[in-house]
Amino acid sequence: MLAALLRAPKPVEQEPLALREVKAPSPQGSQVLIRVHACGLCHTDLHTVEGDISLPRLPIVPGHQIVGAVAGRGPGVKRFHDGDRIGVAWLHSTCGACRHCIGRNENLCEKAEFTGLHANGGYAEFTLVDENFAYRLPAGFSDLQAAPLLCAGVIGYRALKLSAVRGGERLGLYGFGASAHLVIQIARHRQCEVYVFTRSAEHQHHARALGATWAGRAEDSPPERLQAAIIFAPAGRLVPDALRALDRGGKVTLAGITMTPIPEIDYPTLLYHERAIQSVANATRKDAEELLQLAAEVPLRADVRLFPLAQANQALLELKQSRIRGSGVITMNPPPGA
Repeated sequence: MLAALLRAPKPVEQEPLALREVKAPSPQGSQVLIRVHACGLCHTDLHTVEGDISLPRLPIVPGHQIVGAVAGRGPGVKRFHDGDRIGVAWLHSTCGACRHCIGRNENLCEKAEFTGLHANGGYAEFTLVDENFAYRLPAGFSDLQAAPLLCAGVIGYRALKLSAVRGGERLGLYGFGASAHLVIQIARHRQCEVYVFTRSAEHQHHARALGATWAGRAEDSPPERLQAAIIFAPAGRLVPDALRALDRGGKVTLAGITMTPIPEIDYPTLLYHERAIQSVANATRKDAEELLQLAAEVPLRADVRLFPLAQANQALLELKQSRIRGSGVITMNPPPGA
């Protein structure tokens, strides 16, 4: 099979991924072999190839928003059959026995492994996943539309849940990429007012087109105070800006896997009056299942831009430069009409 391999992390400007022909994997036990049709781009992929997060395994195939068809099954597989269309997300496996797993917080499992980090991901023609960490995809969503739901959608949904924002309240979104352009659709579906903070004029226009009440830059003051804010951009300097925009009792939720240093926060003016800051760590399988059900209810529609596997380095560069409107998707073997 063809795969985009990361052998050593380096800036995407230096093309860290190499397209190589490698042996296709064979499913064992409860694993299914997936013929990959599409794989969404994620900022975590960018942090992986540039070495911003620790890499437990090299070489590695990145990518964790995978849509494809079952092309082979291990002897223990019971849920899926050959040809079934399924999705794979960031969470690849957990121990299932620690207090976090037992307490339904498997996203915090200390032995958790992640797709495209501990196990080869979807920047390839084939990949493996345990059937217990694969998802049936809602009807009516093409492969290209479904791929961004599996991380951009799921992590955005978890961040929205943790923000505790309610219908009729005001929500701020800092950064307007793959996750935020899906979250705004959920928030508007729940009758929230959404205020978007992004330096890109194109992204501001996109936000307004999707129903944002207001769009401006992070340093701008919104016309109303917010009950909640979600920061998608991995920029710690945004935290004081978001706190400044909050009403009393509001919460800032940090949705990124990495974050540049957060500046000193003035407690009396920014954090007092029961304002709060909370991080998001990964997501659970329940989050993914709920999001996929909600996606059909809203219905969610991702704006996608396609890149062939051979252009994976270019795709990541454009992601880094905020030149992708909505979600970028790597394509491998899409069936007709996908």
